[in-house]
Amino acid sequence: MPGTETETATAGPVRDATNDYLQSRWDEGVVRKLDLVERLVYRSNLLGADARITNTGGGNTSSKLTMKDPLTGEPTRVLWVKGSGGDLRTATRANFASLYLDRVVALQEIYARFEQRGPKTQAEDAMVGMYPHSTFDRNPTASSIDTPLHAYIPYAHVDHMHPVAVIAIATAADGPALTRAVYGDDVVWTDWQRPGFELGLKLQQICREHPNAKGVILGGHGLINWADDDRECYELTLELIRRAQEFLDSHRDGSPAFGGPRVAPLGAEERRRVLVELLPWLRGRVSTEQRQIATVESRDDVLAFVSSRDAQRLAELGTSCPDHFLRTKIKPLYVDWNPASHDVESLRSKLEAGLQQYRSDYVEYYHTHKRPDSPALRVSSPSVILVPAVGMIAFGKSKSESRVTAEFYAAAIGVMEGAERVSRYTALHRQEAFDIEYWLLEEAKLKRMPADKALDRHIAVVVGAGSGIGRALVSRLVADGASIAAIDINAEAARAAAAEVQTKVGMGIGVAGTGISGVGQVIGLAADMTNRAAVRRALEDVALAYGGLDEVIVTAGYYPTPDQKGSVPDAEWAKAFAINVTGPFLVADEAWRLWKAQGLTGSMVITTSVNAVVAKAGSLAYDTSKAAANHLVRELAVAFGPLVRVNGVAPATVVEGSSMFPRDRVIASLAKYKLSYDESESTATLRERLSEFYAERTLTRLPITLDDQVKAIVSLVDGTFRNTTGQIVNVDGGQPPAFLR
Repeated sequence: MPGTETETATAGPVRDATNDYLQSRWDEGVVRKLDLVERLVYRSNLLGADARITNTGGGNTSSKLTMKDPLTGEPTRVLWVKGSGGDLRTATRANFASLYLDRVVALQEIYARFEQRGPKTQAEDAMVGMYPHSTFDRNPTASSIDTPLHAYIPYAHVDHMHPVAVIAIATAADGPALTRAVYGDDVVWTDWQRPGFELGLKLQQICREHPNAKGVILGGHGLINWADDDRECYELTLELIRRAQEFLDSHRDGSPAFGGPRVAPLGAEERRRVLVELLPWLRGRVSTEQRQIATVESRDDVLAFVSSRDAQRLAELGTSCPDHFLRTKIKPLYVDWNPASHDVESLRSKLEAGLQQYRSDYVEYYHTHKRPDSPALRVSSPSVILVPAVGMIAFGKSKSESRVTAEFYAAAIGVMEGAERVSRYTALHRQEAFDIEYWLLEEAKLKRMPADKALDRHIAVVVGAGSGIGRALVSRLVADGASIAAIDINAEAARAAAAEVQTKVGMGIGVAGTGISGVGQVIGLAADMTNRAAVRRALEDVALAYGGLDEVIVTAGYYPTPDQKGSVPDAEWAKAFAINVTGPFLVADEAWRLWKAQGLTGSMVITTSVNAVVAKAGSLAYDTSKAAANHLVRELAVAFGPLVRVNGVAPATVVEGSSMFPRDRVIASLAKYKLSYDESESTATLRERLSEFYAERTLTRLPITLDDQVKAIVSLVDGTFRNTTGQIVNVDGGQPPAFLR
């Protein structure tokens, strides 16, 4: 569409998607240069590179190494194991805990002293607090609850993965028989048991009773296997997953998965239309307890599932792997909708009823299964919503978190497809699921997480983000937690502003999101804000990327350079009003459509100028257009209240980094004020001289910086001034002619 350009988006560092995802990628040329711990990191990164092998943050690896004891100088055995909260794909040495192996083994003696011990007892949970006492070399990385699973297996190297193909076997109704059929005596089945000390003891016993076994399928959970050589362990992991994958593939007879389609998936353009109408409204309904950020996943396998005959039945069962349902909740919300016979308004009605029922079901689930010491009820809204013909919509506190949620349920779809093909899919028993979700150790982990930043869970749009105040603002808003759309008429500048910040903060975790919904925390978009169609398209892209919007800041502006008499051509006059007045109005008017649909409070800031209230010769077009912008702020505040607050920030002579102070204007201003300069001097030097001159005309005698403007804008959108609307805040160093009258 003319006037807008959308950034092509991918889901961050895309995991390896080659056909043979189980091909060994071990490179001895690389490995021989690594120390023993670096070899563990290398192995972990290889295994984490494909989501079909293990999900983001899921699974763990370990090596038992002989190292020099820093206390005694003697060699000692050390367990290096992925620590709590780490991700194998992105892991570094810092993500691994190190423990004296003999001390971890000796913890069994302490555990045996408890009178009441066993799975899910206080004794078992108490052992987690013992791991720090076994720390080797003051390593600050916290040990995970899976530590004993690795420590008590009597082999040097252990891999625990969550492979889609293996979990399909692990969740099948006849999982034990299928395990025997796939692996013979090589892999032993064990029924579901919550990870922890007792499961470590069980694996130790299995190794004693089955000395020739190479691994164990953990019912409903995943795979764990071992070897005394690290490369052998890595390649064994791939081999065991391959055997499961080939078994599943051998049962493909050409029949469609999930009972075949119930509805026909929509094409890309029609899907976009539905999502644009739906997402802001849906985000508002899902965010009644806490604001959420969305990710849309509509790749082929997800579309096939949500549009299938069996989707409703399987969705109601929920997921099984602990990593999956901790993100996706006990089950998704499936809405029974067919676009062939129902419109989007009907879809909204069905979702409204579905959300009400889901919350009621979740509260009942909590009260049915809670223990005397269970943590308080958490957010009851779904984190995954399945819409036939459209796809999956996942929610989380950030873009990264919602991508993880989408990734995990997509993995669960693969698990269900495999299990249903060879048997019948079974989910984890509700009580077991509750005991994971509301586990006191999980609650403690949640409480250790940093408090939300001021703009966490918020979506902000900056128009004019390619330079000056707008570009500086993008960095600050991201630092405060917001997901950002950096919009500028210059496509290259918009993308550069977004890329600069995204590179600093990284893509986060999670590998999911179709098209523009696969972006990171920042996206660069191009749009001419004087073109309503372009503005609408850009804001639709924001909704598709993140689910809606909360804050809108317009920093774009235009200063028409007058001739020596202070006049500008008619076209320049019109351009000044188009950019400084009409543009902000069109942005506000189009944003209002999304704000109304969401029903969530929002905020808008328009950058005006102190010139709006200071009459002077030489800038008639600019000053009058900014005066109109000031009144636009007041009118919008009245029109949008109480849902959206609208304020203005009026800078004065911000020369630093401003696109409105190109070299020719700086030189013209220096000449106007009879300030000395040399044409050979750099633009930066000339700008600094002009800025110092302007500062001397203020009461504070300080230059007005980009940071001054950014701080003022942020304070108006982050809730600091939640009762302020319709106001113009001067950030001008103190100019008496601009004082409020």
